[in-house]
Amino acid sequence: MPLALLRRPDPDHLDIVHDGECYRIAVRRRPTARRLTLRVSAATGEVVITLPARSAIATAQRFAASHGGWIAARLARVPERVPFADGAVLPLRGVPHRVVRRGSRSGVTRAEAGGAEPILSVSCGEEYVARRVRTFLEREVRGDLDRAVAHYAVKLGQGPARITIRDTRSRWGSCTAGGALNFSWRLILAPPLVLDYLVAHEMAHLREMNHSSRFWTLLGGLCPEVEAAEAWLKRNGTALHRYG
Repeated sequence: MPLALLRRPDPDHLDIVHDGECYRIAVRRRPTARRLTLRVSAATGEVVITLPARSAIATAQRFAASHGGWIAARLARVPERVPFADGAVLPLRGVPHRVVRRGSRSGVTRAEAGGAEPILSVSCGEEYVARRVRTFLEREVRGDLDRAVAHYAVKLGQGPARITIRDTRSRWGSCTAGGALNFSWRLILAPPLVLDYLVAHEMAHLREMNHSSRFWTLLGGLCPEVEAAEAWLKRNGTALHRYG
């Protein structure tokens, strides 16, 4: 009987203990993997172990346990999470805003000036704050994306098939072969030049589906802030995943 039919289903995760702390590790098996690997997401803090087709779970458990110190060190670098809650401070277009819940009646989330710092005013019950803040941010980024896409569509003489907003981890934006653009809603947290640059970048792929010299020449002609935006993302991009 083939080995694959004899093996028990893999668990969703492994737990290891290091210096009194318990760490949960997600299990992924990939037939193309050649060796055991561990990865800690700098964005979310998720720890993942990847197994080749024939590696045993017991072997993966021992491997993970032997790297407990490495896992702890990587997790210590992950920025602290900031939930969307009353009193939380989060950036809106790069400017810190404090979330302030006003009353328990259902209402619209909006940005406004409040004393010494800008605020996001949220009118709803406490249990709905996170949802309303997220909805507000997605609505705001949709408007900014639509305006930027319209601007570059005029410059290029063509526009995308559609625009999709997601919560991506590895890419801030992408362009499919069919001309559909995808963006992370978290771009609304960054300064406007970052969103503008990423729209220009993905729009340029409508004409050049590559990263050739022709692509970079086209992009440079569309957007003057390429270097500044990429530098900001390199320094601060990971931290945007700590919100919400």
